[in-house]
Amino acid sequence: MAKTNPGFSEEEKKAMKERAAELRASKKADASEKAMFAKIDELPEHDRAIALRLHELVKQVAPQLVGKTYYGMPAWANAHGKNVIFLQPASKFDYRYSTVGFEEAARLDEGNMWPTHYALLELTETEEALIIERLRKATE
Repeated sequence: MAKTNPGFSEEEKKAMKERAAELRASKKADASEKAMFAKIDELPEHDRAIALRLHELVKQVAPQLVGKTYYGMPAWANAHGKNVIFLQPASKFDYRYSTVGFEEAARLDEGNMWPTHYALLELTETEEALIIERLRKATE
């Protein structure tokens, strides 16, 4: 029996095209942050509120990080252009939760295994405290 491979979903194809455009525009930091806010503005209200609050937290804890897009999602990068933290809004792939992820540049190493992605339904003070703690460690 031959297996059929459905290939990439339409959402995944769109994300790959967005990433290619991001790489072409990555030399312009100012344009990158504008692109991030443009993507945030397109989000449904719940996801937009989370993205904007996450941006506030990033700027509060790690003002040196620069906003950009990453596969069409909000992300914040270090001075070398490496992503430290990003938000995958629930609406991006029609998931029931958003994901806050930390990339390799975050250096969250704790022993042989540590979390790098967090499912997020709501951004309350409890979740904000965890994100702040992780961001501080990520940008030490």
